[in-house]
Amino acid sequence: VNLHSIGSVDDDDDDYGFGGPRRRFKKKQPKPVQPQQPQEKIIKDVVVPEIITVQELANRMAEKGADVIKKLMALGVMATINQPIDGDTAQIVVEEMGHRVKRVSDSDVELGLKGEEDRPEEMQPRAPVVTVMGHVDHGKTSLLDALRETNVASHEAGGITQHIGAYQITVKTGDKITFIDTPGHEAFSEMRARGAKVTDIVVLVVAANDGIMPQTVEAIRHAQAAEVPIVVAINKIDLPGADPMKVKTALLQHGIAVEELDLKANPNRKAEGAVIEAKMEKGRGSVATVLVQKGTLHIGDIVIAGKEWGRVRAMFNEMGKKMNEAGPAAPVEVLGLQGTPAAGDDFIVVADENQAKEVTGYRIRKERDAKLVKSAKSAMEQMLDKIKSGEVKHLPVIIKADVQGSIEAIEGTITKLSNDEVSVQILHSAVGPISDSDVTLAKASNAFIIGFNVRAIPHARDMARQDGVDI
Repeated sequence: VNLHSIGSVDDDDDDYGFGGPRRRFKKKQPKPVQPQQPQEKIIKDVVVPEIITVQELANRMAEKGADVIKKLMALGVMATINQPIDGDTAQIVVEEMGHRVKRVSDSDVELGLKGEEDRPEEMQPRAPVVTVMGHVDHGKTSLLDALRETNVASHEAGGITQHIGAYQITVKTGDKITFIDTPGHEAFSEMRARGAKVTDIVVLVVAANDGIMPQTVEAIRHAQAAEVPIVVAINKIDLPGADPMKVKTALLQHGIAVEELDLKANPNRKAEGAVIEAKMEKGRGSVATVLVQKGTLHIGDIVIAGKEWGRVRAMFNEMGKKMNEAGPAAPVEVLGLQGTPAAGDDFIVVADENQAKEVTGYRIRKERDAKLVKSAKSAMEQMLDKIKSGEVKHLPVIIKADVQGSIEAIEGTITKLSNDEVSVQILHSAVGPISDSDVTLAKASNAFIIGFNVRAIPHARDMARQDGVDI
């Protein structure tokens, strides 16, 4: 306390001021300091992305966070330890602190994620992945049930206890087949729109008494656009009015051909695959059904699924049985992701948590930027630009009209527009309003939709606006 600031203290310099005789203390002499040898500064190569936090920058330079903040203040930048700064500012700091800079693009975090290409000698046979599609009530479920009955394993385990949207059966020869049960074709085309080549074969279920229905045609379009071979299962042939021959003839008009497949994958590498479905479950957290496409997935692996990441805490097969590992073409439920990914997201094992955070952080930013900077050019203009530059040889279109006559007239007119450089490809045409599935197909195939005397249903219109699909 500064005693002179209290009014009652006498101001002369005697020894009997406030509080009795003043005690004098001798100052301790500081110990003589040994002259320290200055440590030689280690010059580091510092990788600087487009955005980096002050803390991470300090770590990469092996400098104190406080020193980096001081340097930023000297440059007129006020930043806290956890604040992100842009790459240009970070570069100046690194150079000022005497290190070497290596600038990288944000997207570089995804480089090398996929690992190297497999050599032929590493490849081993894997189970085929089969997707079952078809019109509602044509017997997809009963076909799947019949196939499950052939599953030798299911008899021992007491049947299938839970439905995970994908399951593997073992046939009498001991071979395995993986089935994906798509809830509607939206999931299938959503996966394709995200570039996930999940399925090897599509089994198309057609009822012999009904023949080819709109949804059957839609399923064919999706399978053909994905360039997947189709196996046709003609069902209900015992019913009155069933005409399998008529179905075969009708299918020929849609140009369906089936081929032999030799399916192989390398199990001895980090797992990669695709998310088939994902949901939040009470008491279990985020549960993702994934299909391993190459490599083997183990408990404890750190994985990225789209914009989410996590450590594999547990894995279950379709019987609800715990698994410790899952090889190529195996569908498993995975617990441990921090959020819920979307169907069709890629699924990949990474080296450590830092890499997982970097990649997912970049993907979240990329999506946010894409939403903010909606391209001023419409999908149509972009497509025409690509045609001009010779990048694209096909112009895919989807036609919806009020009557069949209009469709035929429009198809005829549009097909005549094809020339040597660009051909018009009619992906799908049908009578009725523009629906969600039309928009999904257009998004997956970069097509645009032509409507004649029909409107888009409100939800489809919103979807088109969101996905940049031109109607």
